[in-house]
Amino acid sequence: MEKGNLLVKNASELVTVSGYQAKAGKEMSDLHIIENGTVVIENGIITQVGKANEVVKQIDESKYHVIDATGKAVLPGFVDSHTHFVFGGYRPDEFSWRLQGVSYMEIMNRGGGIVNTVKSTREASKEKLINEGRKRLDSMLTFGVTTVEGKSGYGLDYETEIKQLDAMQELDQEHPIDIVKTFLGAHAVPKEYKGKEDAFITFMIEKVLPEVAERKLAQFCDIFCEENVFSIEQSRRLLTEAKKLGMGIKFHADEIVQIGGAELAAELGATSADHLLQASDQGIKDMAKAGVVATLLPGTAFSLKESYARARYMIDNHCPVALATDLNPGSCFTESIPLLFALATLYMEMTTEEAVTALTLNGAAALGRADKIGSIDVGKQGDIVILEFPSYNYIPYHIGVNTVEKVIKNGVLVFDKEKKKEETFKF
Repeated sequence: MEKGNLLVKNASELVTVSGYQAKAGKEMSDLHIIENGTVVIENGIITQVGKANEVVKQIDESKYHVIDATGKAVLPGFVDSHTHFVFGGYRPDEFSWRLQGVSYMEIMNRGGGIVNTVKSTREASKEKLINEGRKRLDSMLTFGVTTVEGKSGYGLDYETEIKQLDAMQELDQEHPIDIVKTFLGAHAVPKEYKGKEDAFITFMIEKVLPEVAERKLAQFCDIFCEENVFSIEQSRRLLTEAKKLGMGIKFHADEIVQIGGAELAAELGATSADHLLQASDQGIKDMAKAGVVATLLPGTAFSLKESYARARYMIDNHCPVALATDLNPGSCFTESIPLLFALATLYMEMTTEEAVTALTLNGAAALGRADKIGSIDVGKQGDIVILEFPSYNYIPYHIGVNTVEKVIKNGVLVFDKEKKKEETFKF
């Protein structure tokens, strides 16, 4: 993608979230704010950060595209570190079933849930997956997302898993948003393997995982570690093999039933463990000790009417917390960052400062990229969000409404709400 030379000056709040690794405990509240702040980006990389009067006098403004951020808050680009944005088909009927009290596992037993999307995704062409995925990325960009994780997992076979990852590979090359790809072949048990879960894991290990690793189609391997899906031992088998092939590992862990997913994530040294609604006290402490990022997905709990993950307990016990949308066609069909902020602050006992850290630096850490993105620091990518308000506090305060005015990726302005308004209302 194009890389630019950019000067963003006079920000009312330059929220740097400065750091090069995940923050935990009280560190999550330290946003390293610079008033009247300025950022210099050269060839897509941040080269200077500081107060406007100190930075501007050192440079020749004529060499940069200049954005005056007077009266605006400037933050790192948001990192959505858990999504399933490439899929075929939709499941609005299942939302109606949930409103009638049908549980997530009951829906799966009816032939709904993940397996329902598998059928549509298997039938979709790669071109269709790319076109639909592009639209979702375009929407994410307007919410300030500059890096996103995308999972496969709607194929549960060789052909479709590879097709999903190939689609993400092509989107990564053409779209401003950077895509971190995760192989989630063990997302559910396909009909042809019902009652033969061990054999399915063997199939993934022997037939699909080597191709993914050899072609470098994914940076991570993930598994839905859950009662009546994949057991602790099955999860250990798959992820241990992924590690041997040089891949990072992630978990869908302890979402519905507490079976020890958090403990296993710590044991195996996972980059992140996600969901964690039912994670035990010991599992959380083990993750904190091992440096595993707890990626929490309040939109899913909200949509499924479940209890939320214990963010406050995790932060107070020094476990680094990230937030992500879990965009998917079934349990959480939303890419809304404002909704995520609202749920985290109003219902998960997180402060606004902690939520900002969770969606920037800690989201980057959940993808193994905290050294490159997630904060406004010298040497990192020039990925920046400019709000239409003077403070980051407006994000949850303006409940459910997008406060992002501009998005900068690698020093290039890639979204401008004001220009969109002009285009929309031009008669």
